[in-house]
Amino acid sequence: MPTLSRRTLLIGGGSAVLAAAAGAVLVEQGVLPGRASAERALGMTGPAGVVPTTEAGRRLQGSFASAARGGAETGWTISYPPGSAEGDPLPVVVSLHGYGGDHRSSFDHGMHLDRFQAAGRAAGEPAVAIASVDGGNDYWHPRAAGRDPHRMLVDEFLPLLHDRGLDVGRLGLFGWSMGAYGALLVGSTLGPERVRAVAASSVALWPTPQRAASGAFDSAKDFAQHDLTTRTAALGALHARITCGTADAFCPGDEQLVHRITPAPQSSFTLGAHDWSYWRRVAPDQLRFLAAAL
Repeated sequence: MPTLSRRTLLIGGGSAVLAAAAGAVLVEQGVLPGRASAERALGMTGPAGVVPTTEAGRRLQGSFASAARGGAETGWTISYPPGSAEGDPLPVVVSLHGYGGDHRSSFDHGMHLDRFQAAGRAAGEPAVAIASVDGGNDYWHPRAAGRDPHRMLVDEFLPLLHDRGLDVGRLGLFGWSMGAYGALLVGSTLGPERVRAVAASSVALWPTPQRAASGAFDSAKDFAQHDLTTRTAALGALHARITCGTADAFCPGDEQLVHRITPAPQSSFTLGAHDWSYWRRVAPDQLRFLAAAL
């Protein structure tokens, strides 16, 4: 086996470092495949969020034909903290799911908010109900096809919650990704008179309509009408908290949005990717923020 000189090792080691750095840049820019796996391997995403083992409280589920969504059967879930049940006049957090999700994503196979809710209650946090509803993939705003998840939420789902005894006058909004965008959009429309607090994780923001995800908006006009960066005054009137992982492609836009809002909302930008591991990790702080506000 040939003997390598110290100079050769140094040169080779330097080349390896440069290659690794170049590779990391390409992965970060999305040029190389396996970005999420590479980020985790490089320690760019932080620890995974752990779902509490605390026994959750009671849940109710149902559905209704939503006129606002063109007659679509729309599922919903209400999660009560341990010690509370249907009819208790609790404040309520409405959780808006991300793209490809539905009302179950907040609980069964995604965020497991009922477990975090129960753990917070066991730690002495105020009792707050959490409710979720199907919004489809329409980014929580009116669409040219006639579907309007925003109107469904306000005109159909909130009255449903009221009819079940929940105090929609003490309303919080929570969401991740598409749902985080929706939570801020709905909050900026309803204002602080109806929305006490908003907690948004990894807000799905694009700088231009051309760079937006396919199907997120119907046109450049639709994008402009629902662009959060043009709603900074309305967002500044809200009691809001925005978080995003620094390995998330949406992080630069989320940070810029926070800097443009006056007064600035609470915010947290720490290690994390656009995934369940990050969203579950920040969920306790997000829910604690909402419970305290409600």
